[in-house]
Parts: sequence; structure tokens; C-alpha cells
Amino acid sequence: MAQTNSKGLFVVGTGTDVGKTYITGLSVKALRTGDYNAGYYKAAVSGAPSIAASDAGYVKKVAQLEAPDDTLLSYLYDHAVSPHLAAKWEGNPVEQSVITAGFEAAKERYEYVTMEGSGGIMCPLRYDETEQIFLEDVIQWFRLPTLLVAHAGLGTINATVLTVEYLRARNIPVKGVILNYYTDSPMEQDNKAMIETLTGVPVIACVPEGANDLGVSAASLAALYDEV
Repeated sequence: MAQTNSKGLFVVGTGTDVGKTYITGLSVKALRTGDYNAGYYKAAVSGAPSIAASDAGYVKKVAQLEAPDDTLLSYLYDHAVSPHLAAKWEGNPVEQSVITAGFEAAKERYEYVTMEGSGGIMCPLRYDETEQIFLEDVIQWFRLPTLLVAHAGLGTINATVLTVEYLRARNIPVKGVILNYYTDSPMEQDNKAMIETLTGVPVIACVPEGANDLGVSAASLAALYDEV
């Protein structure tokens, strides 16, 4: 049955390998455990042999989603490079119409749709003589707020503040920050405090490596989503 008041949130990372997919899986899992009709969609994944072995497959497993694999992801590339380059090499460029159809289908299935990005905010999904599409374009198409995932360690102040400022300059809301690989060291405690002070964005969770949950209530997570 189609959802009449679907809500969405876009999960973006400060860069590659900050654990964005891991955090996304735990977020969707938390919502579903809290009896929210929550699901997942991602436009493009590169460097995976199948959907089941991709980021989308990981989230499906962690969050125990029952959706068919082909509803979770629109573009799957073999080469472990930026999607725009993989698309050039493999002759399968991203199309706005395909992503829009995938997102709309997720909205029909779920009340809370978590859309995961690829890499950092400047990741190009398509860049050729015909069209140029970046992550920020996808966020703007669907008017989604964002949740920012960052590594808790050294360098995160710079990466997080720059990403927040970039999003704000484009009028994209940032609802919160999650620090991943958190060890609670004095430096990481200071990183958290400085990120909140310099951006005014709350760090809603500090997640240790290997954690099975975010330590955030389902209701608190649900409050981050906007109607779309």
C-alpha cells in the first residue's frame, strides 16, 4: 500500500570509508525495531559484484529488510572507483529519471526512507559531455535533510565543518552528526565538542567500532526525517 506521508533523510559521509553504510544499517534497524515502517534506497554503488554484496545488501541484512534487492539500488558498478568514472568505463551513466523512479518506489513501500550517499558530498555520480550529476543534486531533487557521518578521529573537525558549511551554502539542512569509530579518548571528546561549537549541529551519537546499535532512540531518529 502506498504511503501518503512519507518522510526522508539523506545520509552523507565526510568522505570515503567513514562507515556511512554501517551507520545507515544501524539507523534503519533502530527505526524498524521501534515499529517504524522504515526502508532504504541508494542511487549508485561502485566496487561490488552484486547487490547482495554491496552497501545496499549490507543494510538489507542488518536492518532485516524484506524488499527485493533490485528495489534497494539503481546502479551497480564493478569498478571500485567514483561512480562517474565507473559509469564511463562500463557504459551505464546515471539518469535522473531512474533515480527518481527508485526513490518514489521506496516512498510507496516505506513511511521513513533513508537514502544513502556515495563517498563525500562532492562525489560525482555522472560527469560527461551530456550531463553532470553530484550527490548534492540528488539531495536537492527530493528536498531531503541530511545526517552527516564522520570518523571520530584526527582530522574530523576540518572534514566535518567543511561539509556542514558546504551543505548550508546550498540550503541543505543538516539535522545531526554521528561520529563513528569512537573510542572516547580525550581528543575525540574534544572533537565532538568542537564540531558542535563550530557548526551548531548536534552530535547525536558516538558509535564505537563493532557496536550493534547507535544508542539513540527510534523516536529521536524518526524526528530527523522530513516529509518528502
